[in-house]
Amino acid sequence: MKRIRAFDYLRQYNDIEGKVLSGIKTVLNSGNLILGEQVKRFENNFANYLGNNGYAVAVNSGTDALVIALRALNIGYGDEVITVSNTAVPTVSAIRIVGATPVFCDIEESTALIRIDQINDVITENTKAIIPVHLFGNVVDINEIKKITAQRGIYIIEDCAQAIGSKINGRMVGTLADISAFSFYPTKNLGAYGDAGLCFSKDLELAKRMREIRMYGFDENNISKIEGINSRMDEIQAAILNVKLEYIDSYIEGRSELAKEYNKLLYPNIARFSETANSGHSYHLFVIRVQDRDEIRIKLSDVGIDTGIHYKCPIHLMSGYEFLGYSKGSLPITELLSGELLSLPMYPELTKKEVAFVCEQLNHILS
Repeated sequence: MKRIRAFDYLRQYNDIEGKVLSGIKTVLNSGNLILGEQVKRFENNFANYLGNNGYAVAVNSGTDALVIALRALNIGYGDEVITVSNTAVPTVSAIRIVGATPVFCDIEESTALIRIDQINDVITENTKAIIPVHLFGNVVDINEIKKITAQRGIYIIEDCAQAIGSKINGRMVGTLADISAFSFYPTKNLGAYGDAGLCFSKDLELAKRMREIRMYGFDENNISKIEGINSRMDEIQAAILNVKLEYIDSYIEGRSELAKEYNKLLYPNIARFSETANSGHSYHLFVIRVQDRDEIRIKLSDVGIDTGIHYKCPIHLMSGYEFLGYSKGSLPITELLSGELLSLPMYPELTKKEVAFVCEQLNHILS
């Protein structure tokens, strides 16, 4: 059997190559490469996908989506933003880019999601926002967080980078908070062939403000009304995303079917994470917990199976964030899981035969 990669965009590309190249050719023949018709179309298409009850603002990356969301809410120096440490660095770097201070909350061992019952413990008079991270495709119950923030004027920004297509109580992730931020990095459920991101809000005024911020704070006369940045989705990435958005439901269904195979074939004693109640998991990743994780990765690699770790080092223990004042033991569950997490191959084009091989080899290693 050929090597099984943890992620492989080429299989998907081969299926849609004709449409992708046609979309790119349309852009190149249009005379407009930035913030043109393809971007407008994608914004409308994505807003419709989320339920057509808000406004989408296409930007350069998922990181910039968070930065623009924070700026739109006037969050900056002296403000604190609560989030988790078991996330991609951009969640935290975005907070720092606007000058605010990240404050970490520990996570639930059963889900690896923010521990909602500990949020109160880290709220201070300087807390201006919470960024809950929907991790692996699983969903944070935003309504439970709203019960904490509603009377305090604390904003909620959903980090949806790993959860495009996830739902809770029948509602799409990204429609639950003040603003949501999406990433279309190539590995995501809906991936571009480069960097791209999007902000979403049901508040028209916030959406207008985010549109201004993404392009120097310009008004219709190209006068900077507010201080902005350069974060525009280019037309080629928008054209690619418009093609792939047509298939997103089937992509997520494919991920769900593969997750069922994993759960059926892996030995029951191999630890997995629970799904949030009343949610629809989109399986951006299929993550298990194992002892001797690094040794197991080597053994899997030796038989042709690539794996990932999301995430090996919690952000609060990275040297680049020592200034935040956290030390080992500050977030015990986050630190515990960081040594055990193992992401198995997961993408819609993976075959059930390949999943069976992964399970067979992993079961053998752990038996």
